[in-house]
Amino acid sequence: MTFLRKILIAVLACLGSQTAWAEKVDTVETYSVAMKKSIKAVVITPDSYDGSKEFPVVYLLHGYSGNYSNWIKSAPSMRDAADTYQTIIVCPDGAFSSWYWDSPVDPTMRYETYVSNELVAWVDSKYKTIKSRAGRGITGLSMGGHGALYLAFKHQDVFGTAGSMSGGVDIRPFPNNWEMAKRLGKYAEAPENWEKNTVINMLHLLTPNSLALIIDCGSEDFFYRVNNNLHEKLLERNIPHDYISRPGGHNWSYWNNAVSYQLLFMKQYFDNRKSK
Repeated sequence: MTFLRKILIAVLACLGSQTAWAEKVDTVETYSVAMKKSIKAVVITPDSYDGSKEFPVVYLLHGYSGNYSNWIKSAPSMRDAADTYQTIIVCPDGAFSSWYWDSPVDPTMRYETYVSNELVAWVDSKYKTIKSRAGRGITGLSMGGHGALYLAFKHQDVFGTAGSMSGGVDIRPFPNNWEMAKRLGKYAEAPENWEKNTVINMLHLLTPNSLALIIDCGSEDFFYRVNNNLHEKLLERNIPHDYISRPGGHNWSYWNNAVSYQLLFMKQYFDNRKSK
């Protein structure tokens, strides 16, 4: 057992002694004006949520070919997460292959607008939330890891902390994969769309400590190299961030472990903002 994991288990034990382990899971339907359609999401609230106290919110994004229910169905740890971290968790639907972009070639795919604007506004209107970047985080796996960093980098007025698990943080090495060409056009025909919509090329949007960042990728993951490259470029720019890599691949076994570190990191960010 790694030292980091021992620390996490100790912290969770301390937190767990104060919680009731009975969070509420809702499947909700929201409406996107930008896409003119209804979209589902899962909202998990802590047992202590009664509408009298404001809670921070973490938006948790699914990967390619997934949907809004993936996290609650495939990650047993999510059953306790809202109580453990005293955080509302929202799992949006990002469609089969949106990559969370406002597609420059497909006007029906406007998931940047949906998640960062329409969904956030809807959640803040329906739940007792901290309605500022100090109370909002976003993370996700694979396509959702790309999406979380992409949205947070572009919308730092909305999100104060962001993370990625096994994220596709540089899409350019994969021009024929995961239907990205449907959203950006073929790389050979529209390279500018790929260059400006890949996370690793967006670091100019950051200043030191503008976002609290945590990035995690397994050493056997096919996205490991691009995540390590992102880590190195963040270091070059003196952008503080947590970077975790340990043995593991691109699978739910890894993400079930990784998400606990992401949520703990974000809880610490929320607690620090609250104390100031």
